[in-house]
Amino acid sequence: MPTAALPDTRQSDLVRAARREPVSRTPVWFMRQAGRSLPEYRAIREGVPMLESCMRPELVTEITLQPVRRHGVDAAIFFSDIVVPLKAIGVDLDIVPGVGPVVARPVRSAADLDQLVPLTPEHVPFVTESVQQLVRELGETPLIGFAGAPFTLASYLVEGGPSKNHEKTKALMHGDPQLWDALCARLAQISGEFLRVQAQAGASAVQLFDSWAGALSRTDYADLAQPHSAAALAAVEDLDVPRIHFGVGTGELLALMGEAGAEVVGVDYRVSLTDAVDRLGPGYAVQGNLDPALLFAPWEALERRVREIVEEGRRAPGHIFNLGHGVLPNVDPEVLTRVTALVHECSSRG
Repeated sequence: MPTAALPDTRQSDLVRAARREPVSRTPVWFMRQAGRSLPEYRAIREGVPMLESCMRPELVTEITLQPVRRHGVDAAIFFSDIVVPLKAIGVDLDIVPGVGPVVARPVRSAADLDQLVPLTPEHVPFVTESVQQLVRELGETPLIGFAGAPFTLASYLVEGGPSKNHEKTKALMHGDPQLWDALCARLAQISGEFLRVQAQAGASAVQLFDSWAGALSRTDYADLAQPHSAAALAAVEDLDVPRIHFGVGTGELLALMGEAGAEVVGVDYRVSLTDAVDRLGPGYAVQGNLDPALLFAPWEALERRVREIVEEGRRAPGHIFNLGHGVLPNVDPEVLTRVTALVHECSSRG
């Protein structure tokens, strides 16, 4: 589909907020808005393994659209997983229900790097097809593409799966910094190209997820992680799409995450938006930051906190309302719909 024929989302509130431009109301979307909290998602995914569902364009399209239809959010987030590009280049891994990504051959030596070949668009034709379908279906509603940041992907590869303490990862970072840098350089190319494929197919913005970056000190993040995230984000620098950079437990790292090359810095629920704006300065929009657990609170308490976050966001040059992390699987979807409507109502500039 020619680029000229794609819907123009540049005037959407999501893109304008990301670019620190005036908006008609605060845009809202939710990390993990497409997924287990929706009965329609559970129905369509029944019997289909996670990685397979990420590689079937008709499924990706439907799953991505489900929360937009249901909640009336201001953006869709591309349905995929951060390990999809690794699977696409031939890494032997699987997403085990109740566990997460499990890697058959963890990276422990230079020889283990040979499984990480450069990602090309030819590895992920299903992504291009899915994004193009979605852009046509979404019209003027923006689609956000995403990828995992090199540090978080490296942690999965080194540990062999999810880890609470990242002990093998940190041991490698400090014990063999040359191997660590070689690993992360390959992952930066893979993540950057994964973002680029989505943006070139029509995504209006991209988000780099560094889910585990909060496990690092400022010094370790600056020296051993940020340069590789910067390389991944630089892969779309010429494509005129806003870049969102998000991590969990990263209050001490916010300024460094912005400096890595983001227009928007995601703020988790541990830091107020007011403090985040003070730490970041005027050069960035912010995204966040309702505690996902508060979606289970009585409506009066939840409403009060949503209004507070919207008000805090007015201090920022741009604000995208979101959770401080992803939607929990057993949340009532109706609550997300009500939160979306409330954000729109109490932030309307009209």
